[in-house]
Amino acid sequence: MRLDKYLKVSRLIKRRPVANEACDAGRITVNGKVAKASLNVKVGDVIEITFGDKKVKVEVLSIEETYKKEEAKETEKKTKVSGRTIGAPELSENAAKY
Repeated sequence: MRLDKYLKVSRLIKRRPVANEACDAGRITVNGKVAKASLNVKVGDVIEITFGDKKVKVEVLSIEETYKKEEAKETEKKTKVSGRTIGAPELSENAAKY
């Protein structure tokens, strides 16, 4: 699955065009490398997203075409959040600002 679509489906970023813009701006890395929106995400990949002074690092645990809201949080394991502590709903709102 494409990175921009995965970010939207997993609800890490609220909208796919915003995910696309974040990739183009170099704010998203996969396995330590700056990633393009078209990158194919695989189970085990580590995605790091930078929102201003905040960084969120997640590991992909599963990939599905669609998720119910309750299932979306189970698709990745949050490994590290730097900056102030934020919850998943705030993440989506902040992503829309960039």
